[in-house]
Amino acid sequence: MQGLYLVTPNWDDTSRMLQLSEEAMKAAPIAMLQYRHKEAGPVLRHEQASALLALCRRHRVPFIVNDHVDLCTELDADGVHLGGTDAEVAQVRKRLGKGKIIGASCYGDMLRALNAQEASASYVAFGGFYPSRVKKYAVTTSPAILDQARTVIQVPTVVIGGMTPQNAAPLVERGANMVAAISSVYQAESVAQAVGQFQSLFAGR
Repeated sequence: MQGLYLVTPNWDDTSRMLQLSEEAMKAAPIAMLQYRHKEAGPVLRHEQASALLALCRRHRVPFIVNDHVDLCTELDADGVHLGGTDAEVAQVRKRLGKGKIIGASCYGDMLRALNAQEASASYVAFGGFYPSRVKKYAVTTSPAILDQARTVIQVPTVVIGGMTPQNAAPLVERGANMVAAISSVYQAESVAQAVGQFQSLFAGR
């Protein structure tokens, strides 16, 4: 698990979401794609997740569902990402089995990350590190947490929150394995250029 971790915006326009997601996948290898639409109802959520899953299968990109374990199971997605108020990692691992990817939001909390790792999380996500155009965070995470993570966290680490290729660079240098991005890709003038800039951060690693 290394590189750009693409996360979808809260768009009801499924066609646009698919078009730009495919542009990103064609531009460079994507580590994973997470379907995240906090405002979608059940019908739209199922429609969009199904279409994105098919797209990811064509491009051989792991497909992750945010929060909705039932939807992950129903579609046989590659995994699920759990926020701080979602189900416990251990419970979800027991339900999904060893073969699925389970990610856990850990914010700036190393103890939460250690507990997630102990519960068989596939990766842990830290952040937000910077102000985000999409999400409002209660805390600002210090980049120093990545220095600590290198010594105690064995699973891949993801950095989130206001990520651009420029401000993600020092976090990758400190050991982040993946950079999660929404607006910096989906609202970029050139999706391909944005993806290329993110992927260049991992060149030679």
